[in-house]
Amino acid sequence: MSEPAPRPRRWPALTLLGVLLFLAVAVAVFWDDLQRNALDPKLPFQTYTPPKAPDYAQRAAWYLMPTDPGALGAAAPPADIFFLSPTTYDGGEQWNAPIDDRKGGKQFRTTMAPNYAGPFVRVGRIFAPRYRQASLYSAMTLREDAREARKFAYGDAAQAFRFYLDHDNHGRPFVLVGVEQGGTLAARLLAEEVAAKPDVRARLAAAYLIETVVAAGAPPIAPCRRKGEAGCLAAWISDYDGDPAAGASPLERAVVWTANGELETLNRRPALCFNPILGETTNAPAPARLNLGAANATGLEWDARPAFLARQVGAQCRDGILEITPPKSGAFQRTGSWADRRKVPGFNLFYADLEADALARVAALTHR
Repeated sequence: MSEPAPRPRRWPALTLLGVLLFLAVAVAVFWDDLQRNALDPKLPFQTYTPPKAPDYAQRAAWYLMPTDPGALGAAAPPADIFFLSPTTYDGGEQWNAPIDDRKGGKQFRTTMAPNYAGPFVRVGRIFAPRYRQASLYSAMTLREDAREARKFAYGDAAQAFRFYLDHDNHGRPFVLVGVEQGGTLAARLLAEEVAAKPDVRARLAAAYLIETVVAAGAPPIAPCRRKGEAGCLAAWISDYDGDPAAGASPLERAVVWTANGELETLNRRPALCFNPILGETTNAPAPARLNLGAANATGLEWDARPAFLARQVGAQCRDGILEITPPKSGAFQRTGSWADRRKVPGFNLFYADLEADALARVAALTHR
């Protein structure tokens, strides 16, 4: 009589499956922490050797500048734009990026410049310095090392701005534009290199600190209160209105400059909030019908004008944050790697609004 076939052993397979499921859940839960840890340089800033300093007398130290900055004929636009780039360097090996970082340079050319410097091309000549920017990781932690990296980056920004004023500005009106990390650096430039120097202050048409937190109680210059006002500050940080996936408030970990050049947390103080659709620092709502045009310029050639999609978003300042309604077009969705989705997006919802706003403020200054 034959014996019955042995039953298959399922316990090892089930145990292995359970372990794999547990690991998958653990990775999903701690994914953000794992990614942040990978970007941590893991050495104190005090013992860190920064990359080589830029020489702003060399064209290689500038992302963008006119072919001949000394040519100021009748065809030259009436103003200049000094543009400080948002973060393009993720981190990992360095606290501060080398100015010749290839990946960061490509991201500037393909994404940051077309979307954020692009709105100002018709406003003036653009000067965009390379600088040893603090890494994306430095914005993800409140460690003193990260603050030191940001303060270090300011040294380059200040040197580039002084070089521009001394050699290329020629007493012309100018617009200061800073985006995200570049906006934080521009906020200190406003206080130390613009507001404190009357001859420079008189030539400022406007300062745009995009996706940048500025304490409302101590702005470096007066906020823009109406359209066409010259010499004022437009600063805001945005979030999608009612987005359950948005996570913590963008003000929660925000840092701002003190009067003595240190970085401290905002600590529940009110933040400035400029509404680019209305052209005012106000809590009034801006319906989508007033939105002049959003643009996704990523990948376009530098001199190519993007197609605008009007009436894409509405916006209103609430508790210091510009709350934006979700865009109507699928062209305005965050894409890219985990790190890229934590930088400023590869599109500009207020492209045409910023262009018109800046043109009006330059006109107001030059006619004043």
